[in-house]
Amino acid sequence: MDAAASALAHRVVPWLGRWPLPAAATWIFAWGVFAAVRPALGTASAAVLAGAAALVVAWREPRPWRRAIVALGFPVSALASGAAAGWPAWVWLLPPALLLLAYPRRAWGDAPLFPTPAGALDALAARIALPAGARVLDAGCGLGDGLRALHRAWPQAQVEGVELSPALAWLARRRCPWARVDRADMWARPWQGVALVYLFQRPESMARAWDKARAELAPGSWLVSLAFEVQGQPPTLSLPLDGGRVLHAWRIPGPTARGSARRQRAGSTRAHRRR
Repeated sequence: MDAAASALAHRVVPWLGRWPLPAAATWIFAWGVFAAVRPALGTASAAVLAGAAALVVAWREPRPWRRAIVALGFPVSALASGAAAGWPAWVWLLPPALLLLAYPRRAWGDAPLFPTPAGALDALAARIALPAGARVLDAGCGLGDGLRALHRAWPQAQVEGVELSPALAWLARRRCPWARVDRADMWARPWQGVALVYLFQRPESMARAWDKARAELAPGSWLVSLAFEVQGQPPTLSLPLDGGRVLHAWRIPGPTARGSARRQRAGSTRAHRRR
């Protein structure tokens, strides 16, 4: 492989692994296997082989929920095909197409669509008092379940959401007409002026969220995360929820605390160098 081909492979291979492309690609791949071997093996054997191929690909996914989605796409659609025997073949491209519509390419590195439980923030509302009209933001609001939880916890607050997927943003606006929902990248959307930012992301995103919160939120504001912590940053509050999840909240420190933390890190670095 020459240098140009090697460089292209290094760019393309990580891109192909971004969610939800593995699910969509595996569903299409399994149907391709089914169509290719069906004339020789018959319907039942071809379906078993295609399902096994999808299962092998799914097993490489790092998380159980991803394995399930990748593996079940073909068998679920195959079972449903009995009721849709007269439909054209292109109909089976609709599920992966809808999945890609719900997840724009720039969102493939963010969290999947997981709803926030209705009362997940209720206990936190008793610990964090927000003034009437305070702005609270659901960063990556999906279908709006987090918006509803924020509105239930702080009914006097001004609830806002940001969602990159046009389809999900449209649905969130319909479900939460009292909230302002922007169709935008949660990482590019400014957080200045927001009293509390809530997110239900993934572990790999939390360091980036903390850096953005420290840079843009005013001292005394809050960053709240369902389930996932910021590595190396102890939460101000941690509240256990039903189902084994934990709600974490960090209060943004003032300039004095930030400067002290920087001095501590610098002192630690100098001491390490002297050693």
